[in-house]
Amino acid sequence: MQFNTLDLRVDPQGIAYLTINRPEMHNAMNADVINELTTATDQFYADENIRAVVLTGAGDKSFCAGGDLNWMQQTLQLSRAERMLESAKLATLFARLDRLPKPLIGRINGQAFGGGVGLISVCDIAIGVDNALFGLTEVRLGLLPANIAPYVVARIGRNNARRVLLNCHFFKGPEAVQLGLLHKSVSAAELDNAVEAEIKKLMHCSPVGVAATKRLINYVDTHGLEENMQYTAQALADAWETADAKQGIACFLEKTKPSWVGDRAND
Repeated sequence: MQFNTLDLRVDPQGIAYLTINRPEMHNAMNADVINELTTATDQFYADENIRAVVLTGAGDKSFCAGGDLNWMQQTLQLSRAERMLESAKLATLFARLDRLPKPLIGRINGQAFGGGVGLISVCDIAIGVDNALFGLTEVRLGLLPANIAPYVVARIGRNNARRVLLNCHFFKGPEAVQLGLLHKSVSAAELDNAVEAEIKKLMHCSPVGVAATKRLINYVDTHGLEENMQYTAQALADAWETADAKQGIACFLEKTKPSWVGDRAND
């Protein structure tokens, strides 16, 4: 599939590499980026051969600078109903990325502001360069981080969210790890190896098991104990009935590799 604002390639083992390709605009999001990210995400849902998605930005300066200010200015000229529609498109994109039934790995190659921090917050694994600058800058523009707030607050917690959202606190990679936004910060030279190390771990894991576990995490995080007891009992019973579970247990006992473990996992 061809895109104007994105690059997408899928390697032979089903790892999709999705790049926001607007380096001259610091990979900021506009209507085209939002629409194309939504299209690409729909493709990831539909393609059973894709094992994981690596999300990054073009160049070595910016992962994503948030919303394109020219797009925002154009949005101000729309009617309220039209602005609501644009906002809903962005909200839908973040929800779809957050619920993607495959691991979403953030290769955070540079600075991220506003919506770029939101994109990091929906990544299952996020590794960034240690000298990258991060910030939630909406309040400086008289705006608020509305569509990304559910994911940012869930990621860094209410206390940290108040610290970094209310006064536009800027921070770099090591503090992003302390806040919980990134899982690891490394030098630019180490970034690709760090991402590859995470991919190799995933290649040992059953795609069916990974998808079910991601649903499990989302469910138990948003429900009470009684509901979770019912859900988890059924989820485990369902898992035992899958071909992946039968194969995985048999291979463990026989000391052989299940079909989903490729050569890459053993490099």
